[in-house]
Amino acid sequence: MPQLTIALTKGRILQETLPLFADAGIEPLEDIAKSRKLTFDTTSPDIRLLILRGSDVPTYVEFGAADIGVAGKDTLLEHGGTGFYEPLDLGISRCRLMTAGVTGQAAVSGRMRVATKYVNLAKQYYAEQGQQVDIIKLYGAMELAPIMDLADEIVDIVDTGNTLRANGLEPRVEIAQISSRLIVNKASMKMKHQQIDALIDALGSVVQEQQRKAS
Repeated sequence: MPQLTIALTKGRILQETLPLFADAGIEPLEDIAKSRKLTFDTTSPDIRLLILRGSDVPTYVEFGAADIGVAGKDTLLEHGGTGFYEPLDLGISRCRLMTAGVTGQAAVSGRMRVATKYVNLAKQYYAEQGQQVDIIKLYGAMELAPIMDLADEIVDIVDTGNTLRANGLEPRVEIAQISSRLIVNKASMKMKHQQIDALIDALGSVVQEQQRKAS
């Protein structure tokens, strides 16, 4: 049986993905949290895991270096690739992609400076609103940008909103609901469809059961 390579996203998404995979019968043979390795064999001899930065997962899957990946919808929208399918919403790592600005401060009506790591998404959103913007790309600590007068607004992921409030900001407009998705390389879906369909079915059943328990 050919080997399936699955690319997983580091951090919170990984922590929430591993239990889903375990319930579907796929577990790494080593403790990922205690290892510096980036590839891991699993309890399924034909499946191995890659541990990647989230923004790299769609690239690995699109170009076939991984057959399957798990990534946040925000990452997939920003990537904009067409070399993969998105057959399953795993329903984990839920959050919102939003605009935010200084609490109580009116939004700028003219040309606006926007700080974000989601450059493509931000450009698309503000263009749809007919708002002229200058996009400033940042990789972290987005909340500082309006406080230090680097930007008028930010576009970022919001979970509880506590980080925004702690830094004197407030969420403004929701751009998209975000959760983690399973993606599959298009060529792999054809060449290894039996294995991949079985995996999608197994994970789909796990997700449905979790949603049933949650409701």
